[in-house]
Formats: sequence, structure tokens, C-alpha cells
Amino acid sequence: MIDIDLITLEWERKIREEGPLPQRMRPRSLDEFAGQENLLGEGKPLRRLIAADKLPSMIFYGPPGTGKTTLALLIASTTRASFIQLNAVAVGVKDIREVVAAARERWSLHNRRTILFIDEIHRFNKAQQDALLAAVEQGTVIFIGATTENPFFYLNGPLLSRTQLFVFEPLQAEDILELLERALADDERGLGKLNVEAEPAALRYLADRANGDARTALSALETALFISEECYGGKIEITADAAAAALQSRAYTYDRAGDHHYDLASALIKSIRGSDPDAALYWMARMLKGGEDPLFIARRLVISAAEDIGNADPQALPLAVAAAQAVQLIGLPEGQIPLAQAVAYLAAAPKSNASYLAIKEALEAVEESTADRVPLHLRSTGYRGASRLGHGEGYLYPHDYPGHFVEQSYLPPGLAGRKFYRPGEEGYERQIQERLKKTVSPQKESGADGEECGRQHVDEKDTAGFEKRREEKMKKGKNKPQ
Repeated sequence: MIDIDLITLEWERKIREEGPLPQRMRPRSLDEFAGQENLLGEGKPLRRLIAADKLPSMIFYGPPGTGKTTLALLIASTTRASFIQLNAVAVGVKDIREVVAAARERWSLHNRRTILFIDEIHRFNKAQQDALLAAVEQGTVIFIGATTENPFFYLNGPLLSRTQLFVFEPLQAEDILELLERALADDERGLGKLNVEAEPAALRYLADRANGDARTALSALETALFISEECYGGKIEITADAAAAALQSRAYTYDRAGDHHYDLASALIKSIRGSDPDAALYWMARMLKGGEDPLFIARRLVISAAEDIGNADPQALPLAVAAAQAVQLIGLPEGQIPLAQAVAYLAAAPKSNASYLAIKEALEAVEESTADRVPLHLRSTGYRGASRLGHGEGYLYPHDYPGHFVEQSYLPPGLAGRKFYRPGEEGYERQIQERLKKTVSPQKESGADGEECGRQHVDEKDTAGFEKRREEKMKKGKNKPQ
């Protein structure tokens, strides 16, 4: 019978010597670790915890190729604790319970802790997370989970509350360039034992277009080597053209249901709100490049037109709606043109959130106030017997008065004088503001309480005259709206 440990050791040797370049070039110490200076720089808390072998349960969160699994494997090579590695897609509740039971025995009988590393922890369902929770809470295992997805979207609150969250950022181009140069020079694990050179432009191309992903850059370097031809003296030269062929398009990470979806949408809307058409177009291009649903973008633009522009430019909303209809009609790629037109227009338009604030305040007023009935003068009169109920009594028909306006109350008595809509100074809202100034009485401006009837702001001496004229007009025609 073959010893399984011998098989494991041979497999690990194969990976080190013959595996893909990213695997072979995994750092063997924290000093070789690229990037994440905010976490692993000298004196940083995580580095100190690793050095002291006093690790708490942790979540490593960040994009692919930023070193999450690599750091976990470094911990495995330095810790005095037992290290167990699992992948979330390959284990179930039963497997977790077995690991926890073994960890409990190991700690009780041998006074040895267990570090449990689970890659792609976001794939764990609630039952799997619950099976792990007690062990993490009791300290039976030191849990390390790695995820490319926002843990606040995928992990249970109780599990999150019992772990430390460490955020891994995409590597800088200079960090990746250093890794590529190290791989070319390394005789043991890299390409140093081969007679190979790389043009500086080739390395720069790979570093710039790897999108912060070390694994992508190293894989592309190895591919560029395979497709390069030998030249004089048997030397292999990796040219910029070979690098471009190996990484034909920028490595691009986008998850329509994850962080990138929400973060890029947020950046788009905030750029529109901030009146920066160039930034807004850039973020939208990122979303389209990542395969975002163009109708999702169109819906966000319609919302922005109403929320951030409103009546400062009344044409913004119809334009956004038209862009949404155009995208639905013609699809992509041509649909990106009306979307770009709408984004540029909205970003350049004058801004006002007065309508947004107005409906928000009005809804709050509804929540705070009692269920006020509609005042009698505003109630419907479009049915027989309405007058016997007093409906419409005291209502003043604005078109009967100069300027098609007459002062009367349209709010419940408890809210008389309350203002929700406050137009700003930008764009068309300045005109609205000036027009409303002509229709606001001193009483309403000050928020003074009015009477229940519709004539509360009409000069008392004119009331009889108003009523007389109203009755005469009603006799002549019954075409007024009810």
C-alpha cells in the first residue's frame, strides 16, 4: 500500500518544479510578498500577528490575484498549529463537523490548535456557515476565509462578528513589474535557468494590463515565452508583440451581482451628480465593458434625471426616458450611443434635488400626521348628492381670477402653510422660484395656520363678491373640472 503522505509530497514537488509559473513563484516568506503594504508592511498589525503566531479568526477579502490564498499558505508554513485547507465548493456540513471534531481532539489531547482555511467562503450556504460558527466562537478552530465577494453580502452576521476582516487591494503596476522581473531572474522556480530575455516594453505592457492581478500577469509572461521564437545563440526574446498576443485584452474583473456592479453604478451616478461628464462616461464604459445590462444603466439614468436634476432642467427626464427606450429598441452595441448622449447631457445639466427632498419631506409629513380628511372645498363634486354633503363648498376656481390664481388652502388644516418643494437657484428652477413667489401670501410664507374653508387667504370684504361672480359663472357653463 502506498503511503498517502509520499503521494502528497511528490505532488507538491511536481507543482513546485513543473506547475504553472504563478504556482511556482508563490512567495516563501513575507519579505517576498508583493503589495498589501497596508496589511503586511513592517510593524502592521497582521504581520505582527503572523510573526507571533497569535492569529484570530479572519476573512481575507479582495479581487483575484491579490495574494489571499498565498498569504494563507505562508501562514501554513510558519505556524505551529495544524493547518487544514478546504475549498468551499468541495465540502459540506459533514466535512466541516469532521474537521471540527478532529480539531477539538487535537486541542484537548495534544494542546495543539488548528487553523482552518476555506477558500471561496462566499459559496458557503447558511447551514454550512452555522456548522462552523460554534467552533469559531469557542476557539476550537482558528478560521481563515478567503473571498472575492463582499462578505457583508454573502456571510452571516454572527460569523462576520466573530472574525477580523482584512481587505486586499489590487496590486499596483510597479508591484507586478517587480514580480515579473523576479520570475525572469529566478533560477530555481522561475525562468532564470532558461536563456530568455524580455523587452522592458513587454514587461510594462503585462504589468499595466493585468488589472492588479499577479496571477494573470505571470500566466501571460509564461504564455509569451511559449509563443516567442528563438533568435541568435538560442536565446528566447519576449517582445512587446509577444506580450500583446499573450494578453490580448486587459484582464477585467466584473461581477454583475457583486461589488463591481454596485461600486461602478455608484461612481457613475456620483459623477453625474458632480457634473463631470468625462468621469461619468468612463464609469459607464467600465460597466458596459464588463457586460452590465444596458437597461440597468438606463434605469439608473432615469432616476438620476429626476433625483439630481429635476426641474432645474425639465428636459433631462424625457431625454433619459428616451435613451432607455432607444436601448430597449436597438440593443447593443449601438445602444451605447444614446446612453452616452444621456450621460453627457445629465452630467452637464444644472442640478437640483428639490423634487427629491420635497417628496421625502411630504412622505415624512404623512407618517407624522394623523389621517387628515380632505377639506370640504377640495372634495369631489362629480356625483349627485355631493353638494348635500357640503363637498366643494367654498372652492374658488383659479381660472376665474386674474393670472389664473386665487389664494386658498390646499392642505389639511393641520399642515396649512407647510412647504415641501423649495426650488433652487439653478436653471429653470429659478424661474419656478420667481413664479411661486407671486403666489405665496404672507400668511403661507410664515406658515401661519389658516381656516378650514378654501377662502382662508381671501380678503374678507371680497368674499361676497367672489361668491356672487362664481355663482354667475356656474350658471353660464358647467364645463369646469370637478
